[in-house]
Amino acid sequence: MTMNKSVNELDRVFNPRTVAVVGDKKEMGYMWLKSLSTFQGKLYSVQIDPNELAGIEALGVENHSSLLDIPEPVDYVVIAVPRAVTPRIVADCVEKGVGGVTLFTSGFAETNTEEGIRLQRQLTEMARAAGLNLIGPNCMGIFNPKIGVRHSPDQYAGEGGSAGFISQSGTIATFFGLAGALNGVKVSKSVSYGNAIVLDSTDFLEYLAQDEQTKIIGMYIEGLKDGRRFFDCLKRVAREKPVFIWKGGDTEAGTRATASHTASMAESPAIWQALMRQSGAIKVDNLDEMIDTAKLLLHAKPVAGERVGLVAATGGQSVAISDAFAKAGLRVPCLSQDSYQELASFFDIIGASYQNPFDVSSNLRSLENVLRILDILDGDENIDSVVLEFSIFLLARWMTGPQSLDGFLDGLARFKARSTKPFLTVLVSVHMEERASEVRHKLTQRDIPCFPSFERGAGALRKMVDYYRFRQAEGIPV
Repeated sequence: MTMNKSVNELDRVFNPRTVAVVGDKKEMGYMWLKSLSTFQGKLYSVQIDPNELAGIEALGVENHSSLLDIPEPVDYVVIAVPRAVTPRIVADCVEKGVGGVTLFTSGFAETNTEEGIRLQRQLTEMARAAGLNLIGPNCMGIFNPKIGVRHSPDQYAGEGGSAGFISQSGTIATFFGLAGALNGVKVSKSVSYGNAIVLDSTDFLEYLAQDEQTKIIGMYIEGLKDGRRFFDCLKRVAREKPVFIWKGGDTEAGTRATASHTASMAESPAIWQALMRQSGAIKVDNLDEMIDTAKLLLHAKPVAGERVGLVAATGGQSVAISDAFAKAGLRVPCLSQDSYQELASFFDIIGASYQNPFDVSSNLRSLENVLRILDILDGDENIDSVVLEFSIFLLARWMTGPQSLDGFLDGLARFKARSTKPFLTVLVSVHMEERASEVRHKLTQRDIPCFPSFERGAGALRKMVDYYRFRQAEGIPV
């Protein structure tokens, strides 16, 4: 895809050297100035209220009474002022020649009031006439952790990832970054764009398609301004990078909510389903599905086959895991005779089973036996993916000696590295969520995908298989 002017301009917004916050106040806890305290470039404040100046000074931020007084070019501006004042600030942004603006202020067309609609129309005309890259209104704007551009003090900074995220919702954009990081899905760049009066989802999709740091792209969309342009862009981008789409407002109640949230118009769910099917984009219905599928695509080997080898800790769980993966449309086949002969040479635990699924019972206490089982599944011609369930009860025993647990998990990491197939794990916490979270974190650190339920692991694997099958059918290299 060829770089165009808008993509080049957006790079100045996503990678600013100077940032100005206009109107942040102590009644909001100086949310924006604190969020941007991690910014590696130069941060300015613009505030005329004398009651605010001491608080800004205490944060160590240089303040000016006007954007035009800042003594250097400004790449990115966050506007957090009452809506009636926004046209004057946007006019200053135009005169200053800023690279782009996030208009955090809400109260525009989403309110369905005459004044809100009038002001939104005015801002739209001003920005378009000047060629101003305006994000919003009613949004949180840019998150670029690598350079410390944040829109929430809870977000991390200093280390970027490979997942881009485009969201009409600021909360969902924030949640994706925070929950994703806990699951090994760190953000390269993300944007919350709200009412999308100038820049829309397609603009950001084109930008992230060109961003070398971004390997996968997630999207939360409530509505489109130009459906044909979006579809044409999506078809191109989804051939280059995995694209996940969560369409908000998929029900009658959700449609009403999107109208009052971002003033988005409804589109038929059938149209969206056809769009995603034809483009090869991955349809997800919630944040968990998006993070789960992203986790597999980033941290598991590609697979287009639907045959799974399942290893469970107990008999009941072996039934439950089989049902979950089968209901997701995956197959749980018998192994080859060679595999069964090799298993019979050492698998002699009373009450255990080495069909498929496996009930390994106390075999889970032996790293050597677990690795032998996993290696057999990896080498079996009837298996495409390998899934291991941990019993939190048995792992609790390992956790009495942290070195033993780390040694066990290191062994699994070595298996994943040498395996030719996707490897994922499931750890159901039951009543030991704190311990389970600790183990999941350790697995994430070792680049091993882990899921909190069979259903979530199965759903993510199904979506990954479908994605690679589409590419295979279209002749697109994996």
